[in-house]
Amino acid sequence: MTTLLALAGLMLTACSAGPAGRPAADREAVRDRLASADGAPYSAALRAVTRSGSQRLQLTVGRINLNAPLTGRTTDRTQQYTEDVVITERTVYRRAVGAHGAWQEFPASTAKGGLPVDRLPQYVRLMLDHSTSIRQGSEAVRVSARLTPREIASVDETAGRNLGPAGAIDADAWIDGQGRVVRVRQIIHVQSGSDIHATVTLTDFGKPVPVRPPVTR
Repeated sequence: MTTLLALAGLMLTACSAGPAGRPAADREAVRDRLASADGAPYSAALRAVTRSGSQRLQLTVGRINLNAPLTGRTTDRTQQYTEDVVITERTVYRRAVGAHGAWQEFPASTAKGGLPVDRLPQYVRLMLDHSTSIRQGSEAVRVSARLTPREIASVDETAGRNLGPAGAIDADAWIDGQGRVVRVRQIIHVQSGSDIHATVTLTDFGKPVPVRPPVTR
């Protein structure tokens, strides 16, 4: 179970190509949309769901800060536990909901899963370089690609390493009209087990929220 969650947690139908030369133009349009996004820090409500078949392995909900060092507060739920999580720039703190004891501490650099949530624009640019299909929706552009753990490691070494047991990752990302990545889905093909489906959705964008380490004593 720990390996499955490390693969997918936070801590992701082809379209017609159109006229000759259009795929390259579509990719460039997506790059332009990403480049148009406001570079100021902001916060977003996060919902991340990880499944294997019909079984939900993990649900993470909360609020995170982006366009800056990844920080935030979330709640993680699995069949075994429900934990409060505080993400600071250097350390991630975890403790069972309702508990009053010590917080478990993990280095932030190693506490992420198989999706670089703090580097989503770079992740989409990686997708654009690997057999991408692009579909224009009513509000968001959807980009799809098949990636390998090694390719993801070029964007985020830790995320790529966590995905090491995967043979391939089918990834989809949705970019809104303001250039923000608002949803990412990964179908992780595990060599020795069932595929893992992980989806991260970002909504309710606003100003950054303050995040301070919890009192650990």
